[in-house]
Amino acid sequence: MTKHRQARIIGTGSYLPERILSNHDLEKMVDTTDEWIVTRTGMKERRIARPDEHTSEMGFHAAKEALASAGISADQIDLILFATITPDFSFPSSACLLQARLKAVNAAANDIQAACTGFIYTLSQAKAYIESGLYQNILVVASEKLSSIVNYEDRNTCVLFGDGASACVVSSKGDGLLVRDVCLGADGELAELLMVPAGGSRKPASQETVCAKEHYLRMEGKEVFKHAVRRMEAASKQCLDRVGLKESEISWLIPHQANMRIIEAIAKRFEVPSERVFLTIHKYGNTSASSVGIALDELLKSHKLQNGENVLLTAFGAGLTWGASVLTSNRDEASNG
Repeated sequence: MTKHRQARIIGTGSYLPERILSNHDLEKMVDTTDEWIVTRTGMKERRIARPDEHTSEMGFHAAKEALASAGISADQIDLILFATITPDFSFPSSACLLQARLKAVNAAANDIQAACTGFIYTLSQAKAYIESGLYQNILVVASEKLSSIVNYEDRNTCVLFGDGASACVVSSKGDGLLVRDVCLGADGELAELLMVPAGGSRKPASQETVCAKEHYLRMEGKEVFKHAVRRMEAASKQCLDRVGLKESEISWLIPHQANMRIIEAIAKRFEVPSERVFLTIHKYGNTSASSVGIALDELLKSHKLQNGENVLLTAFGAGLTWGASVLTSNRDEASNG
């Protein structure tokens, strides 16, 4: 009898630009205060990429770190899946640009667009490809240069977002985190709550769209908040139920780092102690698709997970999209004899 293939994360990486944009910096740019930002979001600073530091460039640095962590070379990668809403170009894909930069000559490559849920959506595809037997090693990358679509005259949105990248190698063999399950959802009826109005085929770039600032991100914050908590909770409970885990068995909760109030609401609904909720929001803000992956990478760098520990990822983003995934720390006996 053939043993069922199980997808596992065998290496992670992340990258943050050097430039720090603090709340005090934002006080000089828009009508806001450090106290207002911290109270409402939990954010103190965020990272901003250089003008020549593009989405694929940040993804490259995160990917190199993930490959080194996994102990494999770029030519061993079969597929690159790249989650982003801020690609270098409309086309070609950032995944193809990264493939060339890495010299991953044996890899197919494509982008995935699920906004802040991008890392989890992409992880679900990697899991399916690995467990179907189609591929052996997949590089998942999530990278965002949100500073390129943020209006720094809009105090309601410019305080929220930062730039950064995360990556992981998903394989059928090796020590790491078993991808036990992934639960996804979407509701396109609510697409207008969070979007960039212009720049696509429905409203191509023109002098009018530029003057109207329609190439910047727009968000109905209160409505997004309401849906985010409910949807992330439902996806997380569905995922736990499907793998047969109780809420008390969650070792670490890694929520999308969008807003401290949302994070606290999710943690309270799952009765996860605050010290088991992994946070990066205070120093990086909301980095969209890369957010959950950056936090996962930092968790693994700062805490040595014991065999059998469970990590719950959950996120919510434009689309609307949402998702959750249960990961379990596991030693691959087949690889280790």
